[in-house]
Amino acid sequence: MTPSSKPRLPAFDAALASPEQTAVLSEILAGPRGNLNGPFLGWIHSPELAQHAQRLGAFCRYQTGLSLRLSELAILVTAARWQAQAEWYIHYPIALKAGVPETLAEQIRTGAAPEFEDADDALVYAFTTELYDGKRVSDATYARAVARFGHETTINLVGLLGYYALVAMTLNVFEMRAEGQTTLPFAE
Repeated sequence: MTPSSKPRLPAFDAALASPEQTAVLSEILAGPRGNLNGPFLGWIHSPELAQHAQRLGAFCRYQTGLSLRLSELAILVTAARWQAQAEWYIHYPIALKAGVPETLAEQIRTGAAPEFEDADDALVYAFTTELYDGKRVSDATYARAVARFGHETTINLVGLLGYYALVAMTLNVFEMRAEGQTTLPFAE
């Protein structure tokens, strides 16, 4: 896929925003993200979807019961699987700051076989890749996840993966880039 020369969505003009759009944007800016980088200016063309999605996203990013490192690792795997340029660009520095090793991130980005130093990283990677590759998770991987994280956090991990797949799809379909993004982590 090559980005088209014409934007796929009309430019969003905050001065012309509906009350529903203004409410969504205000909530996003006042929340833990504090910015509109990512899919939000795409979703804003459907303010009800934007509101539901951004609230789900805030939960999936900050309240799953997983550490920030593990959440960001799962997001990087998702971004790589979808080759979501902006998703990777936004989350890569967050993941490194949260403790994901740079070498591991690069292995995930390029599709190389990852080498893990941390058992939780290996478990989240196995769970995520089994779900994406086979559309299921094996009994053994599921049992390991529940034993390590519990049922609630395992459910939340599935939600996080679903949410970030939605983000990736949005970014890819509408050919969105992150603020300030001048390089692409994946070939197009």
